[in-house]
Amino acid sequence: MNPWTLTPVSDDMGGIRIMAALVMLAACGAASTADPLPIRYQADGLVLAGAEHGPQLCAGVNLSMPPQCSGLDIAGWDWDMVEHEALRGVRWGDYHVVGTWDGERLTLTESPRPAERGEPPADGSDFTSPCPTPAGGWHPVDPVKATDQAIDAAIDLAEKLPGYAGSWLDQGYLDEIEGYDPRDPMEGYANDPKRLVLNLRFTGDPAVHERAIREVWGGALCLSPAQHTRAKLHAIQRRMEKEIKGLYSLSTDELAGHVDAGVWVVTPELRRQVDETYGAGLVVLHGFLKPISP
Repeated sequence: MNPWTLTPVSDDMGGIRIMAALVMLAACGAASTADPLPIRYQADGLVLAGAEHGPQLCAGVNLSMPPQCSGLDIAGWDWDMVEHEALRGVRWGDYHVVGTWDGERLTLTESPRPAERGEPPADGSDFTSPCPTPAGGWHPVDPVKATDQAIDAAIDLAEKLPGYAGSWLDQGYLDEIEGYDPRDPMEGYANDPKRLVLNLRFTGDPAVHERAIREVWGGALCLSPAQHTRAKLHAIQRRMEKEIKGLYSLSTDELAGHVDAGVWVVTPELRRQVDETYGAGLVVLHGFLKPISP
């Protein structure tokens, strides 16, 4: 039985009412089956085309002359519509691009314009030692063993110990030096093994490794716990290289204890796949193309 029952009427106005109802029903049906508008994405970056490929949005660039790169194909590009540089058959320029993404290429929906370059974002790494500052501050316990060679020996040893998760140098003492310019990190004061803090991270109880480390390192030392070994994170990284398509960068962050993966677009499906495959929170995805809010 038809769920929409129209009661016939005899007057002319009734006929008009029936036609209006049919039109409204048809309109509602059309609206319910309409495809949603595709998501638009935006990015700032170098677009380059040469003999090896057409216009591509580059995630990484070889700063030769002319530059070289490989990246995401762009459909709808017209070099005649934008200012650009050219040399030996290669064309390139920095642009702000907007378009739709089908999993393989970016199709422009707006004309490109000059890239919107601002200050580069900070990497967010915190090299502060997580251990409590000793009374009187950080100092070597054996200055004879507080050398560059001793740092290398301590890290080499730590990498062979069970549960090793990572290492870094805390040079917070630089902030206490009057006139030190952080834009020139090699200026005189940096990398002083008698003033920095060697940080080593292990799963389990890191204190069990202190005696072995102290055999080779006499400078300030901070041993801290980690959730995952470096070997585990590197194994995830190697798996992702084989299993995840569309990666443009991949690295292990020993401080944060996760793998950083650069992909063209971070979709809910990809995020769910990565968490289910490698473990929730073990991989942090970074999308090059950013969705534009409707």
